[in-house]
Amino acid sequence: MESLVDHVTLSRLQFALTAHFHILWPVLSIGLSLFLVVMEALWLKTGNIVYYRHCRFWSRLFLVNFTVGVVSGIPMEFQFGTNWAPFSVAGGDFFGHMLGFEAAMAFMLEATFLGIMAFGWNRVSPRVHFFSTCMVALGSSLSAFWIMVANSWMHTPTGGVFIDGRFVITDKLAAIFNPDMPWGVSHMWLACIEISVFVVGGLSAWYILKGRHVDFFLKSFKIAVIAAIVVTPLQILVGDGSGTAVYEHQPAKLAAIEAHWETNPPGEGAPWKIIAWPNKARQDNDWAIEIPYALSLITTKSPTGPVRGLREFPVEDQPPVLLPFYAFRIMMAVGFLLFFLMLWTAWTWYRGGLDADRIMDRKRLLHAWIAAVPLSYIGMETGWITREVGRQPWILYNMLRTTDAATNMPASAVGGSLLTFAVLYPLLFVLFVYFAKRIIAAGPAEAVPPRQRLQGHRHE
Repeated sequence: MESLVDHVTLSRLQFALTAHFHILWPVLSIGLSLFLVVMEALWLKTGNIVYYRHCRFWSRLFLVNFTVGVVSGIPMEFQFGTNWAPFSVAGGDFFGHMLGFEAAMAFMLEATFLGIMAFGWNRVSPRVHFFSTCMVALGSSLSAFWIMVANSWMHTPTGGVFIDGRFVITDKLAAIFNPDMPWGVSHMWLACIEISVFVVGGLSAWYILKGRHVDFFLKSFKIAVIAAIVVTPLQILVGDGSGTAVYEHQPAKLAAIEAHWETNPPGEGAPWKIIAWPNKARQDNDWAIEIPYALSLITTKSPTGPVRGLREFPVEDQPPVLLPFYAFRIMMAVGFLLFFLMLWTAWTWYRGGLDADRIMDRKRLLHAWIAAVPLSYIGMETGWITREVGRQPWILYNMLRTTDAATNMPASAVGGSLLTFAVLYPLLFVLFVYFAKRIIAAGPAEAVPPRQRLQGHRHE
């Protein structure tokens, strides 16, 4: 019972709660800001007022989402000083600098131009406003870059040496461009785009099903479909590359994700478990349904390639198995469901089913897009569980254990703050839903373009 209430467990639960709640908002901010760039560029190029109205409508949702993201994200960074002070001492020379870069280069850039983007329509020229929107989008993506650089370094710490409980940086570029960084950054950034694509498409599908502003939201729906055609297969390819990187640099994590206990003998391929019930106490699965040779083929690109089993690692160095095993499979299932939804939609469009006079008859397709909104978030959250739980018991892989990185404080103090977050964050979510529902209920306004708009364009 004591292990359930110790300060380390409670600190981990608190960070998990704040991280999983906070991440809901920046992923949409990143993708939605890029969508706003596209819409505003189309308005400037064509002069079509519909694109301007899209900018005004979606920017309102962006602002509400951005606000909740800022409010929910502040407590996360404070926890590195309150709950994880030993880690801040051990890795602060690099990790702290990356958080500083995110604040100075990314968040400040985003915040500086956000006011112009939100309130500058009639105060600056259209081109200056478009530049501001681009800077907000750039700042959002830069924020993801620096955060994922710091996180990737925790998975594959390079660019220095660990001496007397502290990571001493000898090559900052090597630390930034650590082995996990290209895959961690690209996989997360594409997840942001993919979620945003299905949020825009799903909300547009809801309006179309309701028969509200059908022509208006058919434009955003088709743009979401075009983006999905690019992003969904690319995300699967990047995910495969990320798995190969885990095989090379974090073999215990891969073995845990796949519930793979015993290294396959030479000439014999490792099977891939479709579903299983891992039993860490027995160091085996109680039962499993598997595909022969598939794990070797996926990870080594050879049907008989060697894949190290979890038994090769000391028990105290083994990650949890049950949670990352099933979280990974949920993430993967969601990714393929979104891919097949894209194929279904592209085929329907090819056959003329997305025309304005036929789209209302595609109710199953539109309902599927609405369902894809929560599914995409579930895929992202389970992917994050796979990534972070699979790294345990290390906070700094193979260098610093999570148990040694937590601040030694009374469990009651951590429990009190955890309870506070458990109460406040749902209230924050309710506030978001309240304001978002008002925006959605009102729908797009008959907005008048800025006075500075260049003459000679059509307004449709």
